[in-house]
Amino acid sequence: MTLILIYKALHLAFMVAWFAGIFYLPRLFVYHAETNQQVVQNQLKVMERRLLYFVTPFALLTLVFGLLLIHAYGMDWFRASRWMHYKLLLVALLYGYHGYCFKLLADFKADKNQRSGRFYRWFNEAPVLILFATIFLAVLKP
Repeated sequence: MTLILIYKALHLAFMVAWFAGIFYLPRLFVYHAETNQQVVQNQLKVMERRLLYFVTPFALLTLVFGLLLIHAYGMDWFRASRWMHYKLLLVALLYGYHGYCFKLLADFKADKNQRSGRFYRWFNEAPVLILFATIFLAVLKP
């Protein structure tokens, strides 16, 4: 067993855990945007905060093991792997998405959400599209 395989396994495991949260959080935002019941809103605030703070370390560990993989493969490999540059662009978008979730969380916490449940349904689709594109890049290496 090589270090690269260990890094790859950990990178994938943390990525799956991160995505589980990133897929579910906007669904909570949908429910939050569509309810008028204060008790439900208060419960959703707790759930949203706990989920986002729970999956953030997974996002960071995904990044750490991804960077360790790049380092292990070497700079010559990285320069020659054009597909990786596109993948990293998509990953940067995903980290921006994750960061934006903190802003949305703050809006809900302060009862300042101005967006509809429909917005959050569409918002929920972005990481799915990024995931598909990233997997295709990583597997096909065009």
